Amino acid sequence: MNTNSVGATFDTSKQRLAQDLRAVIADTEDLLRATADQAGEKMASMRQRAQANLAQAKVRLVEAEQALVDRTKVAAQATDDYVHENPWQSVGIAAAVGVLVGMLIGRGR
Repeated sequence: MNTNSVGATFDTSKQRLAQDLRAVIADTEDLLRATADQAGEKMASMRQRAQANLAQAKVRLVEAEQALVDRTKVAAQATDDYVHENPWQSVGIAAAVGVLVGMLIGRGR
């Protein structure tokens, strides 16, 4: 497996993790709202811990999303640099991919 496919797999995993974290955050916020009228010291302590963990999770989510954006920018810049340094190879690769996609579409009909 080359480094590009490893990076793509890693990015996909980070995206899924971010989606899961967003869902957990939303569920926790809903739970906190639903239990807001519950009395008791233990319940108040649990809500306080949940709110602190929720705040941390939001910070980590923002950091993870920023890291993903930064990595995407680096990949886009590397692709742009490659195309500018190797324009004819890039055109050849694009043409070959176009022919291959055309053949696959033609077979599907």
